[in-house]
Amino acid sequence: MNQAPNRSSVSLRGVEIAYGPVRVLDRLDLEVAQSEFLVLLGPSGCGKSTLLNAIAGLTEVDSGEIWIGGRNVTWEEPKDRGIAMVFQSYALYPRMSVRKNMSFGLEVSGMKRPDVQRRVTEAAAILQITELLDRKPSELSGGQRQRVAIGRALVRDAGVFLFDEPLSNLDAQLRAELRTEIKRLHARLGATMIFVTHDQIEALTLADRIAVMRDRRIQQLGTPHDVYMRPANKFVATFVGSPAMSFLSGHITEGRVFETSTLRLDLSGYAFTAPPSVGMPVDLGIRPEHVVLAPGEAAAIPARVELVEPMGSDLLAWTRIGEAALTVRLSAETPVAPGDILPLMFSTRRLNLFDAQGERL
Repeated sequence: MNQAPNRSSVSLRGVEIAYGPVRVLDRLDLEVAQSEFLVLLGPSGCGKSTLLNAIAGLTEVDSGEIWIGGRNVTWEEPKDRGIAMVFQSYALYPRMSVRKNMSFGLEVSGMKRPDVQRRVTEAAAILQITELLDRKPSELSGGQRQRVAIGRALVRDAGVFLFDEPLSNLDAQLRAELRTEIKRLHARLGATMIFVTHDQIEALTLADRIAVMRDRRIQQLGTPHDVYMRPANKFVATFVGSPAMSFLSGHITEGRVFETSTLRLDLSGYAFTAPPSVGMPVDLGIRPEHVVLAPGEAAAIPARVELVEPMGSDLLAWTRIGEAALTVRLSAETPVAPGDILPLMFSTRRLNLFDAQGERL
């Protein structure tokens, strides 16, 4: 759009929110840089939407501060915070045209008609809904309605765009299409965006950084690569990734060897966060794509195939090493069937170790 981009940082400092005796956010700190795309990811009830509503000014905080663009907005009204919000519900006025839905807020604020028309026209072009401007919401598909909802936010001169699970009501194909559009929109505008979702695919594809939330707190804050490859704990490891990470329970022996009743694995190439003690019980986490077929039988770990699930470009083999379950992602051309014994090997640098409390080692 032609107006100069208005980019703001967001800072949450010791934010706490409770509904009666139920604590929803617990002394939460978060810094979002200008032009960053941050995704709040977590299961239902973890506090991610409450956090977004607090930034928007729709939910009051019990303690702590919220800063936007270097200004303390903790007790300011939503209209004064310089934010624009897209909700899960399209919340369009049914009797207004698309054009009127997008322009209504600007007109109420007193903006001059030529400026309103220009912003609506530019936003419609960006979102490819120009031909829909004179239609009513009832004449639009779900994906088109969500584009209009995004357009209504886009016309505002906002420093921060907030998205509260905007794609959850759409089918899989439309979600994929709008993910791409939102990513392009961020690249084009360079705006600060905070996006709430429970869908880890959305988080991994959209985010500059992901804040994985659980039980009122941020469990890990990092790039999609870091969150996926080096999860901070077992919750993050299982919540991010599909299929989920597999775990083998064992302990550390002399020489930094991981041992179970059925295998021994040299961990000398593993980057421990702290030196492990001999005898320490640990869980070894392995992503399905980080398991490979061993070229020879001598050093192979035998895994019994229980189920094969073709996925098109590849396949998943659900196997067992002794009594431990292990999911393996293989090429679609791999000849494998239930009952087969697969010779497997692991890359030490791609493994993840967790202690008895579920924290990364």
